[in-house]
Amino acid sequence: MDKFNLKERVAIITGCAGLLGRQHAFAIAEKKGIVVAIDVNIERLRDLKNDFNKKNFEISIFKSDITNEISVNKIKNKIKKKYGRIDILINNAQSDYVPIKKFKVLENSVENYSLIKWEKEINVGLKGAFICSKIFGKEMAVKKSGVIINVASDLSVIAPDQRLYDHMNAKKPVTYSVIKHGLIGLTKYLASYWSDRNIRVNAISPGGIYNNQNKVFVKKIKKLIPLNRMAYVEEYKGAIQFLCSDASSYMTGHNLVIDGGRTII
Repeated sequence: MDKFNLKERVAIITGCAGLLGRQHAFAIAEKKGIVVAIDVNIERLRDLKNDFNKKNFEISIFKSDITNEISVNKIKNKIKKKYGRIDILINNAQSDYVPIKKFKVLENSVENYSLIKWEKEINVGLKGAFICSKIFGKEMAVKKSGVIINVASDLSVIAPDQRLYDHMNAKKPVTYSVIKHGLIGLTKYLASYWSDRNIRVNAISPGGIYNNQNKVFVKKIKKLIPLNRMAYVEEYKGAIQFLCSDASSYMTGHNLVIDGGRTII
């Protein structure tokens, strides 16, 4: 028996058109699961669907703002009508942060951080995760079965090392850490809250991923990682398959940190 098999399980992934979201989608599909992709960028969703079609993988795409409860409810109704079930939710969405090379010290310093930016980013990263957990988790609770994964970060357990960005006159935004730490709190709460409904809730905390970053930045961050490198984008697929499947049937409320060892020293 293949405990990693996800055949016919319906997996909702928010922020699915992004760098990691695409990988989560293929991780599910490769284990025969059905992907429901949600994102605000419809063009990238269509590109993802085209890539799925080439491999004969099943996917449904929805353009939606996950901070809008009415919109998320409408998607839930469509999913139930088409598939009759919801098995997995991966809360992956976050605000599109500008590339690190464009982080501005003045704009992203705590002293000058805009409340408009704060609220927008917190809304997507935390409010959106709560809304999706509330709406889709309720359906799981009714059938007494389900999996929720919150995508956090190594910065859910450590603070950003701002020295990594000094050469670019940049700062990592405060909201990123607050959101990722908050997702761990949400994970633990929901894992306990729905434990009697057979809903497992875990988090995954990836480390930095190679994505055409500044060479000086890459050199600096490698020195902080025992494995002496950043992650390749496909290296988290196995963890997603594990957390979504029966292979992790006795695991809930956990934050799976996969960071090359950065947070252990």
